[in-house]
Amino acid sequence: MHTANHAPLGFGLMRLPKVGEEIDVAQTSQMVDAFLAAGFTYFDTAYVYTGSEDAIRKALVERHPRDSYTLATKLNARVAKTEEKAKQELEESLARTGAGYFDYYLLHAIQDSNVQYYNDWNLWDFVKEQKARGLIRHYGFSFHGTPALLDKLLTQHPDVDFVQLQINYADWDNPEVTSGENYRVARAHGKQIVIMEPVKGGALADPPQDVKDLFDQVRPGMSYASWALRFAASLDGILAVLSGMSNLAQMQDNLATFTQFGPVTDAEQEAIAKAQKILAHSAAIPCTGCGYCVEGCPRQIFIPKIFAAANKQLARNEPDQAKEAYARAIEGRGKASDCIHCGQCEGACPQHLPVIEWLRKCAEILE
Repeated sequence: MHTANHAPLGFGLMRLPKVGEEIDVAQTSQMVDAFLAAGFTYFDTAYVYTGSEDAIRKALVERHPRDSYTLATKLNARVAKTEEKAKQELEESLARTGAGYFDYYLLHAIQDSNVQYYNDWNLWDFVKEQKARGLIRHYGFSFHGTPALLDKLLTQHPDVDFVQLQINYADWDNPEVTSGENYRVARAHGKQIVIMEPVKGGALADPPQDVKDLFDQVRPGMSYASWALRFAASLDGILAVLSGMSNLAQMQDNLATFTQFGPVTDAEQEAIAKAQKILAHSAAIPCTGCGYCVEGCPRQIFIPKIFAAANKQLARNEPDQAKEAYARAIEGRGKASDCIHCGQCEGACPQHLPVIEWLRKCAEILE
């Protein structure tokens, strides 16, 4: 269904709907069916997305012919701890999904702080071998590092089929995330790009009021998520734009954006440039809620939930709602002030946030 002049929507499987703590397979199945019926095929999961690979076996693999979709998953060396365990992740992912092979397989979340695992454990050669065996059709890597590292990796591994980059209008010129510069490096190497975080963990679906007013003047009634997705999809060389959808309503909104797709116009580009300036001065903590910082925290602090609570005060000036959300975030877990400054979270953060400093600020305003 998608036309040649823009990238197709990809279904990101990191933030699937839940019933309690479990993934809602029934609603996920409805979302899968709607996605395929609209002509889209790209599904993206990862070894470290809790429950996601199992859920997609039930919602997709067991219910649809294997040639009707493409499935991507990822090998995460940081959680593996050893070379042997890292290499076992592919077998486990194949067992969990029942997919038989992966159309796209990625070395996961490479950045300057973890790239040595991928290099020292020969994981580049490993994925090439698996491709030769037919267990992987295309191999690539997802990336949260500097443009210099990206250039180096693409020079060292010219046979990489694609790269996955965090690209959204808020981070295009962000000096920490370097969305725009990483995009230019990948394109200079002739690589196709899968875009992740086009809505910045949902933040751009509900931007600050100034940004909403600006967008409403130009395109009244268009969803804010749609602005973000169309910005990403209007770029050249895009294989898929991933959206981590959490319910059927989000799926339907995104399908509407992509089935009646029009690239971003000059007037819209001007509005986005103004929005970028507003967001650059926002007081909000720019956390995308990925949760990579949580697993290794020795004090069991649910950092993304604490940041989301703090943002109700910092970005929206809603102190009462912030305190309520904070109380929920620390139920049975560590408080912001329990941080022992070990730095594990900062090493794991794809956004390169000064997490320790932000936690100190959260403790100040919320405790």
